[in-house]
Amino acid sequence: MLAVAILAHLSLASGACTRDLLKGITASYLDALALGKPTTMKSLGAEGTALAYQENDVSLDISKGVLSQSVSIDFNRSIYDTTECASYTEIVSTGKHPYVIGTRLAVTSDSGKLNKIESVVCDDGDWLFNAAGSLRYNKQEVWDPIPEAKRDKREVIKAAGDAYIDAWGDSSVQPPFGKSCARLEGGSYLTGNCKLNFQPPFKVTNRRYTIDEELGAVDIFHNFPFLDKFIPRDPGTQTNNLLRVEGGQIKYIHENTVCSKKSCAK
Repeated sequence: MLAVAILAHLSLASGACTRDLLKGITASYLDALALGKPTTMKSLGAEGTALAYQENDVSLDISKGVLSQSVSIDFNRSIYDTTECASYTEIVSTGKHPYVIGTRLAVTSDSGKLNKIESVVCDDGDWLFNAAGSLRYNKQEVWDPIPEAKRDKREVIKAAGDAYIDAWGDSSVQPPFGKSCARLEGGSYLTGNCKLNFQPPFKVTNRRYTIDEELGAVDIFHNFPFLDKFIPRDPGTQTNNLLRVEGGQIKYIHENTVCSKKSCAK
């Protein structure tokens, strides 16, 4: 798959970030994860520039992270943001060491070079972790491309994601939930009622967006206050939420949240 990424790089023109470019780099990431070869990703970075790598909001040597472990991949889903020149991929592994991993790959749009990898790496002891459950429910959902005439604008998709998160600390915010809204949280699946609300003050900070109009998707990396009893409320623990928006309404929500120590929930 590395060849795919190289060809995608060659197709980059006039400083534009293409979907093919992001697909190629994402395919290389999945290969590197499956084979345990972090050097593959280093080769996609700019020459002479260190590739930024983070796991669970902590900067890490890429050769010592999950990319070095050869993770069996049972399921993956990716979205591609040609405006921000980034992709987000959700990975489920039910192998010897089960994982649910969410990874954002950021690319420099003018050069087509990978400049940052950040992952939420969830395993045993993290919030509601159950890789088998995550695999089962992911496979049930439909994330087909939305016909062009029916696609929501980028601003609509982002606003739906922000409303979902803003409502956690402000009950006056009414997210645009669809009637069949479903939330996959760890390995638990809830349908029919996706609204959450917590006692204020509840400020969700450090939001990083990946938005894909073709799939009606937005992923938001952020910090979740309150949950982890072992760390300060502010900024909180590393989380990401992936949402599917159809016709302006939220259909699916996925949440993956790490714990600083096992069984961290208050």
